[in-house]
Amino acid sequence: MDSFVDREQELEELTSRYNLDRAEFVVLYGRRRLGKSELVRQSIADRDDAVYYQAIESTAQNQLEQFVDVVTDQFPSLENIRRDWEALLGALGDQNAVVVIDEFPFLLEEDDSLPSRIQRVWDTQLQETGITLVLVGSSISVMEDEVLAGNSPLYGRRTATIDLKPLSVGNTKEFYPQYDDEAVVIAWAIYGGTPYYLQTIDPTEALAANVQQSILSERGLLYSEPEFLLRTELRQPNTYFSILRALAHGRRTPNEIAGMAGVESQSLSTYLQKLRRLRLVERHIPVTESPTSSKRGRYRLSAPLFRFWFRFVYGNQDRLRLLDDDAYDELVAPELSDYVSPLFERLCQRALPNLIDRRFHTVGQWWFKEHELDVLGLTDDGLVAGECKFTSSPVSEGVLADLERTAGHVRWSGEPADATVQYVLFSRSGYTDDLRQQATTRDDVVLYDLADVVGASAE
Repeated sequence: MDSFVDREQELEELTSRYNLDRAEFVVLYGRRRLGKSELVRQSIADRDDAVYYQAIESTAQNQLEQFVDVVTDQFPSLENIRRDWEALLGALGDQNAVVVIDEFPFLLEEDDSLPSRIQRVWDTQLQETGITLVLVGSSISVMEDEVLAGNSPLYGRRTATIDLKPLSVGNTKEFYPQYDDEAVVIAWAIYGGTPYYLQTIDPTEALAANVQQSILSERGLLYSEPEFLLRTELRQPNTYFSILRALAHGRRTPNEIAGMAGVESQSLSTYLQKLRRLRLVERHIPVTESPTSSKRGRYRLSAPLFRFWFRFVYGNQDRLRLLDDDAYDELVAPELSDYVSPLFERLCQRALPNLIDRRFHTVGQWWFKEHELDVLGLTDDGLVAGECKFTSSPVSEGVLADLERTAGHVRWSGEPADATVQYVLFSRSGYTDDLRQQATTRDDVVLYDLADVVGASAE
């Protein structure tokens, strides 16, 4: 697929900055493979005043020479400008150029003085011109520390920040328009919303065949992708691999993770913090609690492909080779519902504010002792409590009864005095006739199917 999916807002943000009659300093960052380079290339595709330079891992001298080549190709009149970052950027400012420097962290690896030099030329020259400077980076920690942080020389200079996120499940459907909603949800649970991964899918082939060819086969484009990216980001990845495997197999609390990974509990937090900075792992808490004071946090993998890979590929490579084309049917298919269910819950949480006409404060999960809710929304009118079932059987009245009992245990300090509880159910395989009949007679019960979730996620 060659089309550019769902980046209209970011594209508009960039192009509107280019057209202003003042200096603009834009920072664009996000996880690898999200399409940052393609986004900036699209944004300058029709301009003759733009310079696009993609840094590579090389010496500082080679990087500067490559930048000079790109600049003089676009602006031949700058051929005799001194070969120096400040002189070149100053000259580009005189041209009111759009200057995109992609993979900026590669430059910092070789020349950590660059932020200070850009700050100096910005303060003394560029801020009085019509230049637009765009710094792009995939190393989130470097971009946050060296560009965005309060102690960075560049702090306070940027005029816009774009933190590029994965695509929603509704938007990923554009990569495989022939797939039904069930296949769309499963595809998102495996590939996530990363365009690079989604582009490996052949929409004329069944999803199982695509997963077999692209992820489970050692010839597949994504067979070693998570390992490659982790070895790029981490100096000693083996311990991280063990932690990610534990998370992929459903371990959630620090003690559970440490136990399966074989890591000392005292040192686990350091590893988890690094994985959180890479945006591969996230900590979540019961939705009724404070993010700053809650002690009941759980951890989970936030990148679906990594979750799938550490569940079915990591440690299974020999078995995958033996099974060959039968790997999906033998390893994945029997566990598919169990694998997708937690991710389906996240999709339902994200879809909820677009499905229920209430003003939401926040949406997430809730748990206390043995009680747990897949979905809980806190609204001006009270609670919205939900259960999500990604099973092969229709949801029955018993599930609704359990949901009502569990919701009765929720305590929320911000609950309004006249609060009402709305019950919502999400199902892969529909509902029994008795439950449908009950829902028609009650205003506080709503039933949703996969099409509702996918549609609401695209809004």
